[in-house]
Amino acid sequence: MNPASLSAKAERGIAEALAGTRRGPRVALLFAGPAVIASIAYMDPGNYATNIQAGAGYGVALLWVVVLANLIAMLFQGLSARIGIVTGRNLAELCAQHFPLPLVLLMWFVSEIAAMATDLAEFLGGALGLSLLLGLPLMWGMAITAVVTYGILLVEGRGFRPMEIVIGAFVAVIGLCYLVELFIAPQDWSAVARGMVTPSLPDAAALTVAVGIIGATVMPHAIYLHSSLTQGRAVVRNEGERRRLLRFSNIEVVVALTVAGMINMAMVLMAASAFHAGHSEVAEIETAYHALTPLLGSAAAAAFLVSLIASGISSSVVGTMAGQVIMQGFVRFNIPLWVRRLVTMIPAFVVVAMGVNPTHALVMSQVVLSLALPAPVLALVWFIGRREVMGDYVSRPVVRLAALSGALVILALNAILLAQTAGVEIPFLG
Repeated sequence: MNPASLSAKAERGIAEALAGTRRGPRVALLFAGPAVIASIAYMDPGNYATNIQAGAGYGVALLWVVVLANLIAMLFQGLSARIGIVTGRNLAELCAQHFPLPLVLLMWFVSEIAAMATDLAEFLGGALGLSLLLGLPLMWGMAITAVVTYGILLVEGRGFRPMEIVIGAFVAVIGLCYLVELFIAPQDWSAVARGMVTPSLPDAAALTVAVGIIGATVMPHAIYLHSSLTQGRAVVRNEGERRRLLRFSNIEVVVALTVAGMINMAMVLMAASAFHAGHSEVAEIETAYHALTPLLGSAAAAAFLVSLIASGISSSVVGTMAGQVIMQGFVRFNIPLWVRRLVTMIPAFVVVAMGVNPTHALVMSQVVLSLALPAPVLALVWFIGRREVMGDYVSRPVVRLAALSGALVILALNAILLAQTAGVEIPFLG
């Protein structure tokens, strides 16, 4: 990260905030950025199908699952940021430094595959939204998405702050679209409040949906990327300033992931209001779009597609950034940005050319991510408890226990997803 991308006024404000001479709620805005970018992973197109299925099939009954998934996400993204701030290295670099070479190469290979699978889902989501909104063939939507995402990626060459502003604008667009949806779609807010805090699984199939929501929540590339985004943003002159920086980072993680969680809940609420009463079978993005116009009107359908396009484009940009971090961290190798953009979008064109259903491709990409997730999650849990890595900032036992518990929950649910995909009968899922 290049601090030169900050204005002199911002640099001065950060220095004063870390020294403790500048206070107030607005000070936290000086440190905003890394968690905003990472939060895109939690509202990418892969979330759309799952949230639509949850809302259409079960109304607000599974909102508590979204809340739980969001809390787990906050924990892991906060720990990822902490590692970057404390060590000055990102998670991939730490793995390369502390793990044996064969393991490092295996982790790199698996993480690269995951990055490509992530970009497949995100690229397809943006292209699908453009195709539906403009009435274009899907291939044309993909071509437009490719050009737009590459253009946005070039912004990174001007420093990290312009990129954070661009991604933040996309988050704002997604949030605004779902705010519009909530105004259009009538809600029983007392039922919404109960759904958020009352664990409920109406039937065995609901457990399958819940597994899908939680099991695909923590994204491998978001964990790697967040630890990189926190590097070099602020000059820390002593340990007191480092502790203040960690506090500001934690605040940003909570705020950014809360916004992401609220957007996910809004997706579920929109689907619940539009589809639960008479169209509970809706589970695909295209079906949801075509059903929205007669049910809630053209404005709701348009807002849905605009949010999908913003989600697909922004998350595809972030996925490419993460791919660069993964390669540089694990094997100290860098390739031109256009080469990585080309390599990661080729699978999407191949999938569409083969006639694969886009929503099905999104689901299958989540299966690939499930295979890759253990690498960053278990590495993160291991590093936060190592004093030789974290020094005096080694995480407290209660935090390590929470991280280990969260990791086991996510990994177990991902294993269930993989087993289901392979056709293995899971007894307690009915």
